[in-house]
Amino acid sequence: MPDNRGFAIRLWGACLPAVLLFAAPALSEPTPVTVRVISQDAKFVGDSTGGAQVILRDAESGRILAEGITAGGTGDTDRIMQSTGRSPLRATDDAAAFYATLDLVRPTLVELEVKGALGRPGSAVKVTAQRWMMPGVPMTTGDGWSIELPGLAVTPTASIEPEGLRITAKVEPMCGCPLTPGGLWDSADYEVEASLWQGGQQLRRAELAFVSSPGGFARTLPLQASGRYTLVLFARNRVTGSSGLGRIEVQVP
Repeated sequence: MPDNRGFAIRLWGACLPAVLLFAAPALSEPTPVTVRVISQDAKFVGDSTGGAQVILRDAESGRILAEGITAGGTGDTDRIMQSTGRSPLRATDDAAAFYATLDLVRPTLVELEVKGALGRPGSAVKVTAQRWMMPGVPMTTGDGWSIELPGLAVTPTASIEPEGLRITAKVEPMCGCPLTPGGLWDSADYEVEASLWQGGQQLRRAELAFVSSPGGFARTLPLQASGRYTLVLFARNRVTGSSGLGRIEVQVP
């Protein structure tokens, strides 16, 4: 009877490299990605308003691939605001961004979550987007992965004055760009309304007037009865519809 052991050994030796190839874990490939966050109708969100939080996740598993905060300037005003055409290049080297290198082993649906502006926590909003990424293929072309952050930042203050409750609001896009009369972000395009709430009920509402640059709105209201109130300031751009809100607690003695 022929001895097949030698043949079997030779066959196993020939197949072993292929077996090891399929058994070995896949090696990850460094995959660079650049994320930029641009304020609606304005410029990039960076240092001037605390930046935007960035989280990149594997959309299927939920595993965090990278996270951080955008850093840098708001970018070149003319290049951004006068850009036209399809997917215009708006970023310059100094424009705020978050840079990361993802270790991908397979085609991955990546979810981008952005929250900001971090320096305006009372008005911060969150947005998400998804993109397919391939191992080793950079996501850095053009402006990188650019996402729009909608809304306005509203910073309210209130004080008890002899004339009544003095209310002020600083209003700005999420990048901190200035609202001025006749400016690129024309203060005449914005309206700001104050409302007083107590126990879930709205007690009073009134529109604020623009009083100072950049983005200063104010009004004095008659004092309410003694008690604790929530003051809500809602700002809106009449042209774009962009809006934002800020609120604080007010104690009337």
